[in-house]
Amino acid sequence: MKMIGYCFCGSFCTIAGSIKILRSLAAEGNQILPIMSDSVYTTDTRFGRAADTVRTVEEICGRTVVHTIVDAEPIGPKIALDMLVIAPCTGNTLAKLAAGITDTPVTMAAKAQLRRDRPVVIALATNDGLSANLKNIGLLMSRKNIFFVPMAQDDPENKPYSLVCDFDMLKSTMVSAFAGRQITPVF
Repeated sequence: MKMIGYCFCGSFCTIAGSIKILRSLAAEGNQILPIMSDSVYTTDTRFGRAADTVRTVEEICGRTVVHTIVDAEPIGPKIALDMLVIAPCTGNTLAKLAAGITDTPVTMAAKAQLRRDRPVVIALATNDGLSANLKNIGLLMSRKNIFFVPMAQDDPENKPYSLVCDFDMLKSTMVSAFAGRQITPVF
């Protein structure tokens, strides 16, 4: 049994798939600390109401969602996680991680996890992965303790720069990350 921090960022069309993996991790007996960006915690979209998402995640995890920087800051010094998962990770969060910007609960949790020399798994879902954020993927791939879930173009014809991870590979990526290895192929 592991203690896993599980973060949600605002790629709203992928949250249902991420929750499916979260359920599976919880069913395996893992302790899970749920963390949400402000947009996921507060924004209603065509994919669902924020309050419903929060309630579902809290029921699965048996814990209150961490949704402020203040609440995320103790991760590391006071709340020891075996792994932090960001699923989905938006291009905005990816860019902030690459630049060392810590201004959201998710980026604070990642910073806290990395300062303890522990793994962070990124399940990317962004419309600019093959344009503005491609350099950030490269930067983060070269950093210690950052691991990516394999990803591909989800709609090359209509969204030629979009990349979305294969959520079915998230758990395999976590196993590899616990061993200090990046699962391959990534693309």
